[in-house]
Amino acid sequence: MTEIFALNRLEELPGAARVATIGNRVYETLKTAIVELGLRPGNLLSEADVAKQLGVSRQPVREAFIKLAEVGLVEIRPQRGTFVLLISRKEVVNARFIREAVEVALARRAAEQDISPVDVKRIRDNLAAQKKAAAENEQTLFLHLDEHFHHMLALSVDCEHAWRFLENIKVQLDRVRYLSLPHTTPLDKLLEQHTQIAEAIFAGDAEAAETAMRNHLAEVLTSMPEITAEHPDLFSE
Repeated sequence: MTEIFALNRLEELPGAARVATIGNRVYETLKTAIVELGLRPGNLLSEADVAKQLGVSRQPVREAFIKLAEVGLVEIRPQRGTFVLLISRKEVVNARFIREAVEVALARRAAEQDISPVDVKRIRDNLAAQKKAAAENEQTLFLHLDEHFHHMLALSVDCEHAWRFLENIKVQLDRVRYLSLPHTTPLDKLLEQHTQIAEAIFAGDAEAAETAMRNHLAEVLTSMPEITAEHPDLFSE
């Protein structure tokens, strides 16, 4: 485990706050490491090693493994250990289908509802940060800003619950997104797609917003053949 990926220890919190949040923080730390491919498909996860690296007891790690199994990121094999699952091509396709249905509807609603000036500014600021990250080839930062962009669209139409639903659905998609950089999906192309979505929403053009979002979310399927050919050991049928 230590040779695969060095996990940062969790910061100390005062008594009750630490007890209340430690399980979720362990889960989010491991989920991020898996999605961003620090912990790669096929890796064996040791409950004891993870607990030691994070500076926590084994109980929250055990609970985190169970939650990770529920969202399809790990498999717990009795008497053998916990393994990071390969990326399922089938689940990627299914997740993209669900994400498209939800986010296309969110884009249409945002265009139809005339989102607030505050939300418009936040989205424009995000796009400016994306542009800077793309120019400096800051790939991980760009994907974090990408995630925030889609989240802000959901928040702009008061659909936080829809976004929370998508977060667990799209974890397989997110792993493919990290694999797709830098070769198969140029950051400039993603920025252009985000800009088209945003400008259609700002203009109140629901049809254009819906089309732009649908085209953007189809990008991962366009990239899949090249990604799977380059990383065949990371995918399952």
